[in-house]
This record gives sequence, C-alpha cells and structure tokens, in this order.
Amino acid sequence: MAHLKSLYNWLFKTKLGFFSFVVVLFWIKTYLIYKTKFNLGVVGPMQEFLLLFNPIPAALLLIGIGLFFKGRKSYWIMVLIDFLLSLWLFSNILYYREFSDFLSMSIIKTSGSTSDNLGKSIVGITHATDFLCFLDVLIIIFLIAFKVFKIDVKRLKFRIPILIEVIAVSLLGLNLTMAQSDRSGLLTRTFDNNYIVKYLGMNAFAVYDGMKTAQTEAIMAKANHNDLKAVQNYIKKNYIAPNPAYYGVAKNKNVLVIHLESFQQFLIDYKYKGKEVTPNLNKLYHENDTISFDNFFNQVGQGKTSDAEMMIENSLFGLQSGSAMSSYGTSNTFQATPAILGQQAGYTSAVMHGGAGSFWNRDNAYKSFGYDYFMPLSYYSNKKGYYNGYGIKDKLFFDQSVKYIEHLPQPFYLKMITVTNHYPYDLDKEDTTIGKTKTGDQTVDGYIQTAHYLDEAIGELMDYLQKTGLEKNTLIMLYGDHYGISGNHHKASAELLDKTSFNDFDNLQFQRVPLMFHMPGLKGGINHTYGGEIDVRPTLFNLLGINDKNYIQFGHSLLAKNAPQIVAQRNGDFITPKYSRVDGSYFYTATGKKISHPNKATREQLASISNTVTSELSLSDRVITGDLLRFYTPQDFKPVKKKQYSYKESKALRKLKKEERKKKNSLYYQNGKKSTRDEFKTDAPELKR
Repeated sequence: MAHLKSLYNWLFKTKLGFFSFVVVLFWIKTYLIYKTKFNLGVVGPMQEFLLLFNPIPAALLLIGIGLFFKGRKSYWIMVLIDFLLSLWLFSNILYYREFSDFLSMSIIKTSGSTSDNLGKSIVGITHATDFLCFLDVLIIIFLIAFKVFKIDVKRLKFRIPILIEVIAVSLLGLNLTMAQSDRSGLLTRTFDNNYIVKYLGMNAFAVYDGMKTAQTEAIMAKANHNDLKAVQNYIKKNYIAPNPAYYGVAKNKNVLVIHLESFQQFLIDYKYKGKEVTPNLNKLYHENDTISFDNFFNQVGQGKTSDAEMMIENSLFGLQSGSAMSSYGTSNTFQATPAILGQQAGYTSAVMHGGAGSFWNRDNAYKSFGYDYFMPLSYYSNKKGYYNGYGIKDKLFFDQSVKYIEHLPQPFYLKMITVTNHYPYDLDKEDTTIGKTKTGDQTVDGYIQTAHYLDEAIGELMDYLQKTGLEKNTLIMLYGDHYGISGNHHKASAELLDKTSFNDFDNLQFQRVPLMFHMPGLKGGINHTYGGEIDVRPTLFNLLGINDKNYIQFGHSLLAKNAPQIVAQRNGDFITPKYSRVDGSYFYTATGKKISHPNKATREQLASISNTVTSELSLSDRVITGDLLRFYTPQDFKPVKKKQYSYKESKALRKLKKEERKKKNSLYYQNGKKSTRDEFKTDAPELKR
C-alpha cells in the first residue's frame, strides 16, 4: 500500500508525474488512431513495433517543453501542446479519409486555392469517433479543474528537462536507425508518405516534409541550365516516334477536351439493377470512330485533379507532395499544350469551368500554360439550386457554356471541366434518375447517381454538337482525372464489382480511368495499350500532326507501335502488361498472383522497370521544382508572356469579340451570325421552375 500511495502522490502531486500521465495517454491514443483510422500497410514484427514505439520520442520532445516553465503555466503549456498535437492528428484523419495521404506543407500553404466548399466536405467525411482524438485532453483538463492533479509550483532543476529532451532525441535517433535497417533509403527513395508515418510517426513526417519543402525551394533558387542536361539526355534517349498511320489525321480540327470528374473505367458498361449507369458514354466508347483505351490509368498524387491537368497539358508528373499547379503554376515556365497549339497551328484556347477560378490556382496557372481564355464560375449565372458541391451542375454548366463555345474562333482547343461527379457525391432529389447502390458505405453509394447525371449531361452536349455540325470538325477527347472511390473502401468496392474480396492489388487495377478520342471518320476501336495521363499530350499531338520531338515531356504516344507501356504511379508503384508493383510487393498483372520467389531474369526485369519509374518521377520533379524550362526554349516555341493574359470577364469577352470579328470562322459566323443556343436541349429541372 505504501508503494501505491507513493506512486499516487508522484503521479498526481508532482510535475514529472503529470508530464508522464500526459505522455502516456497521448502515446496510447496515437497508436490506437494509427491502427484504426489509417491504412498504413504494416507488415511484420519490426513495423508493428515501430508503429507502437514512434509516438513516444516526439511526445517526450514536444510535451517536455512545458517542463522548462514553473507554476501553473508549466501545466497549461503541456496541455496546450497536447491539444495542438491532437488537432494535427484529427486534421490528418479527415484528410487521409478523403485522399489516402497525409497533410503536407505544400497542401497547407496552398489550402486557399482549394478551400471552395471545404466546410461541406469536412462535415461529409467526419465520423463521431474522430473526436476521440481530444478525449485525453478533456480528461486532463477535467482532472486539473477538479484538483485531482495538485499543481507543483516549483521549477524543476534545469538539468531534468534537458535530460528528458536528450533522451527524446536519442530515442528519435534509435527509431530512425531501426527504421533504416528495415527499409533502406527510407528518407531518400520513398515516394509514399505512408512509409514515413508507419516507421517514424506523424510528427516526424511533418518535420521531414517541412525540411523537404524548404529544400525544394532552395533547389529552385540554385538551379541553372546545367541541371537540365540530365533531363534532356534522358528524354532524347527514350524518345519514341508517333504512329505515322495516325499522324495528322485530325490536323487543324477543333479539340474539345471533356474532363470527367472522378470518373473510373469500371463505370463503362456498368449496370445497376439492369440499368446502364452511363449509356451515352458507353455508346461513344464503342463507336467505330472512337479510339478507346481500356488500360489507361490515372497517375495523380496529392494534387489530384491539378496533377491530372499538369500531366495532360505538359506531360510532366505532379509532385510527390502537394499540388504542382498550386505551388508552381504562377511562377514557373511551361511549354504547355495551349501555347504550342496556338503558336504552331493558330488555335484559340479556352477553359470553361463552373467552379471557382482560384481553385487549384487555375486563374494563375492557366496564364502560365498560355490559355487565351478562362471562364470560371464568375462567367456563369448561379441561381439558387444551380450550385452543387464544387460548381455549377453539369447540365446547367454545358447549357450556359454554349454562349461562349459558339463565339470561339476556329480551330479551338477547349477544355470543359465537369464537377457534379465529385465527392461527396451529393445530388438533389429532382436531379436523380437512378437509385443509390446499397453497400452501406455512404461515400460509395451516391457515386453511380452523380456519374449517371454526368453521363446525361454528356449526352445533351453531344446532341448539341451534332445538331450544330460542330462534331464534324472536332476531335473530342474525354478522360477521367482520378479515382472516385479511394483505397479506403475495399469492402464496398468488392460489392460494386461483384467480387468476393478486394485487396491492394485490386485497388491498383481500380485506378483505370477512361480515355477516348472521337471524331467522325477516325479509325477507332478499343486499344489495349497500357498508359497513363502522362501519355495524353503525345497521343493528342500524334493525331493533330504536331511535332513534339524537341519538347521536354515524359509521356509517349499511346498509338506508337513500340510504346513502353510502363505506367508509373506517384508513390513509385507501377503497372505494366506483365507486372505490377504495389506497396513494395510485385504481382503478375494478368492474374494478380504475388511474385514471391522471382528468378534472376524476373528480378532484372522488375529492377529495370523500377529504375525507369524512379528516374522519370525524379527527373520530372527536377523540371518543376527547379523551374528548369526557363533555361530551354525549343526552336519553334516562344516563351509565354503571362502578363498578356487577362481573365477578367469584361476585358476577356471584349477580346474574344474582337478576335471573332477578325477571323469570322466561329460557329456563330458559320450559322449566319445567329446564335445556336436554342439547339442545346436539357431536361435540367432547375430551368423548368
């Protein structure tokens, strides 16, 4: 009893006892959160031990700061630090649930460019149990308030908090040593943030990411033209010529790029209760004059849609951390598709988007890309009921876009960004024409409803293009930007696909998204070539007859006869027709069977593919973080002058009108200077009120 009483007095009547209580509660809580709120892919006893161990050093180091103070201040500083660490955990739980990744400094720095409708998204992904993050803080405050803890006002001898900090740093070093022994090159070769967290902890990841961000900024400041040589040598060595049979078949045609938000390949031909979810896209997909790719993968990282746009416009990968478009879109030099088409073939370029212009820093990045016009939400009527989640509903968006489409001088390069099929997949009852699935997963069950709505909107747009004759002179490209159902929904995904199970390999294959090129007279069919978003620009240029040999790009035409068919994922995983890599393990792509004991030839093939993936990702990162394109200008390209672009509505529309009068080849002029707005028919209920 005497020992228990001594322990009680030490725990509740001394500052070190209080400190130990706070640290232990935080440690237990953090470990439980790791196990229940994240999918870290922990394998083996060493990883399990480090996951249990890694919260301790950071807790000792950070909460121990309070021991340097005296009186009540010391106690409340420890409580405040505990609260801030808990808030960081809570924020990462929400972010991870939606994006399967952790908050980075780049994301936090650019959060203003992605905050549209943030409140609604947070509410949609928050679970009641998430607030247990703060349970230990509430318990501690309660025990202080009811004087269970007696405040020890004496200042500790200085050597005691110093000793605790030294122990904490030593434990951090031990943690890193054990982690490096289990995963060689953890901090130098890792493309997946899950590894950093499961080996070193979330707070260590925050420090690592912050240092990496600062390092990246320093790299840009020091970069020079010599840094580009390794990139140019790699591009030259690995250049693959376009397919001559398709070269220039769409020369001088309009290009209409339709961005299918969060749209996955499995939706093509998918039926729910006997009803096609996407009948209009299914029809396009199977038409004789559509080239459809069924092994086309999204390759996005944390930047999601912005990464897809970066790849499609520039054939450069998004970054490992954050959004390249948000972080570098304003300041960097780019040689993007709209600028190339404008300079080489006289294209007018525009983006139409029923969402906020600042989202993903589009209003700045598009100027760097050389887009002549950008029509965001401010160009559209936004009455009550029009807006859904991240922008104007797709049917209303297409309907209102006609007044801009018909005035674009031809040929034009137009990208239209849809938004209705965006998480959290909410749709007003009056807009729904198909039922929800019943997997029991709220994130998943609304997905086919919003996808079906998007498909109906595509059908209405295609009808308009056919009625006005615009389809005959237009190459239509449709692509899905990234997954709609993340890797945190295995059970529901299995049910949707009528599978008995769904694992990480299945999820990698689930990253397929549609890519279609449609044009009357185009020799179409379903193409089984493996590729990704990095390959879209070279494929488009193949069809348009644009010479891209002198440009810095990491993709290859998917129509090329000897396309490499190595699809890199941003975390270092990959897919090829023969092999796939998932979280450090290798599989046969065709069967999903794990390669447990590869022979020498197989090991060499896997090593070669892995080296290609690592090289392309790292070299692309160098181009962006070092802004290396400022040191190189192809012979047939003039650097984009960002200041010459203005997306202010009144100024931009005056410029458009002037260009239209000058060229006299817009759809409006072709129609005898009569509007084609009446040719667009929609069943959008908002317009029938």
